[in-house]
Amino acid sequence: MIRISEVFSEFTNQIITGIGAKSARKLGSEYFLVRTNDPHEIQESDAGKFIRWNLPIQHSWPCNPEQMEGFVEKAAQAIYRKFGKLTFQAIFIGQLDPGASNRYYKSLASNLRGRALQLFPQKIAEFKEIEAQNSEVPTLFCLVGKEGLFCGVQSPKAANGLYPGGTKYISQSAPDTISRAGAKIAEALHYLLMHRSAPAKGSHWLELGASPGGMTSELLGRDYKVTAIDRAPLDKRLDHHPGLRFFLSDVATFEPKGRTNFKAILSDMNGEAQDAIRHVIRLSKHLSHGGLVIFTLKTPGVATFAEINESFVAVVQSTAAAGLRLFARTHLTYNRLEFTLFFEKDSLS
Repeated sequence: MIRISEVFSEFTNQIITGIGAKSARKLGSEYFLVRTNDPHEIQESDAGKFIRWNLPIQHSWPCNPEQMEGFVEKAAQAIYRKFGKLTFQAIFIGQLDPGASNRYYKSLASNLRGRALQLFPQKIAEFKEIEAQNSEVPTLFCLVGKEGLFCGVQSPKAANGLYPGGTKYISQSAPDTISRAGAKIAEALHYLLMHRSAPAKGSHWLELGASPGGMTSELLGRDYKVTAIDRAPLDKRLDHHPGLRFFLSDVATFEPKGRTNFKAILSDMNGEAQDAIRHVIRLSKHLSHGGLVIFTLKTPGVATFAEINESFVAVVQSTAAAGLRLFARTHLTYNRLEFTLFFEKDSLS
């Protein structure tokens, strides 16, 4: 099973072909059941960056749960019969159509997980925190929807997400929310946990293209220090924040003073990807060894599947030459027609 965001719907056939799939059946709004020779190579292919989440299906039950009496008990028993002798760290069950306004399947997924946990060993039942998973250790993931139940065992890292389906929902309804970009960096930091630890509290971030301050606010709320750069002002709610230094300036002309050093660089700048990454590369000399770069690869004016891939390759090649190693890339829930790339500064650069 693979998940392709609706924003890439016009590229669906090219993505499915690009991962070597032989056939595809659509499930819900974003999922597809595909047959491929080597499922482990999905994320490594050129088309893999378009795959939000993937799972080898080891048990499926095509049905309509709403029309079936006793579905939760029957499904839980079937899951136990199929997976009861296998070793995995946790059981997590989500809904096949994550954007559905009907809460029936969200409740059904929760009830099914609760009953399944009662059938499995206590060591599984005690595992409650999704983000406490070891990203390298297999988890039993299940998705349920009007098309039925689909389950498989895979590590979160191989699946490309800690949550079933890969989505971590982040509320944007708080009265102090500045912009949706705050949810984007919150999700990016959540995703980062599968690959390495986040910078420690108190670490200094350099944020390029910060206005109006949604990401800035999220970083400050996590007890980071932030130097933010933009030609447009930040939201006034950030005025006088003790952890913030803001420069109303063009990123192209900004240069930190003296021996200023950063633990991380964040770039969500609009415009051409090559222009944005050049600024990141230039300023990475102020990034500590092993420092983190989170970069939004935006695709303005890019119209085709091939052009998106070419832009991605060009960015990765230029950063590699500058000593920035790409260690993860994904399409987040809060991304539009763009990708989030994660780099680490080489200790020798």
